[in-house]
Amino acid sequence: MRGADIPQLLESKGITFDSMLDTALELYIGEDREKVKEELHKLMLHYLEDINVGALLMAAFLLEENFEVEGDPVNLVADELIGINLAEYIGGKMGLFNFFYYDTRKPGILAELPPFLDDAIGGFIAGCMTRLFQGTGEMP
Repeated sequence: MRGADIPQLLESKGITFDSMLDTALELYIGEDREKVKEELHKLMLHYLEDINVGALLMAAFLLEENFEVEGDPVNLVADELIGINLAEYIGGKMGLFNFFYYDTRKPGILAELPPFLDDAIGGFIAGCMTRLFQGTGEMP
């Protein structure tokens, strides 16, 4: 599977760009939501082309499909590690703190997803939101 296929894989699991953008903006405090939404969409598209982001998201998909996990057990940490790595890879250390913000509140689609995917998508969203507001806001 190529990185370009990740958006189709997300959609096949019911994870649309609109649902990710709405989830991201649910915790956003600020003005000009439409401009933020537009810039965030571009940033998400950019990072979905990154092989490392694709690999971590694919790991979450494969784990979800191949491990039977009931609920979100306390001793399961692999899901958190995927989310943490996505958030930090995209947004640095601030992305990590933003991940915990999204992970504890579980806004939008995050509340509906199984354990590996909620943390992977939460980390992706947190990293992208963090990157959007760092420095110039330009894509690397």
